[in-house]
Amino acid sequence: MIKGVMIVNNHGKPRLVKFYQNVTSEEKQQSVIRNVFQQVAQRPDSFCNYLEGIIPEWGENIKLIYRHYATLYFVFAVDSQESDLGILDLIQVFVEALDKCFVDVCELDLIFHADLVHYVLDEIVMGGMVLETNINNILQAIQDQGKMHSNSLKNTTSTGGAVGPIVNMSDKARFATRAVAIL
Repeated sequence: MIKGVMIVNNHGKPRLVKFYQNVTSEEKQQSVIRNVFQQVAQRPDSFCNYLEGIIPEWGENIKLIYRHYATLYFVFAVDSQESDLGILDLIQVFVEALDKCFVDVCELDLIFHADLVHYVLDEIVMGGMVLETNINNILQAIQDQGKMHSNSLKNTTSTGGAVGPIVNMSDKARFATRAVAIL
């Protein structure tokens, strides 16, 4: 099971944090982020991307699987049952999906479009379990949600501000419009 996903810059500032196993207080969350960053950042880039870590909030058998791209660390904290290569491939899929959405994703994209970044992650991982690894399916889902959102906006504006047909859309759909414009 995936315990958490973190994107942290070279200075230790978190740009995306999503915990799939509960970390109770904000202090403990900050402690987890700091602990993960310290373990990953001290390793040279020539070392492998797998690290057996000890995160007190999650126990002793935690693996930190990460990739370092330019100024960002993409870190997945997983239990011992997860495949190292599978998670490394999952990181690659996540980064490729972000690259397609933002055209060469950078740290500023993660800051100013955190909603879309969370949506992309939610298409890949939900509740600590991997949902999708096919990049085309992920991008299609983002594009479909964006189209639904655009259509709902058209219905709202064409009725003079009154609500048009009721469409049951999640919060994720509101933000997928940006992805459609980018794709």
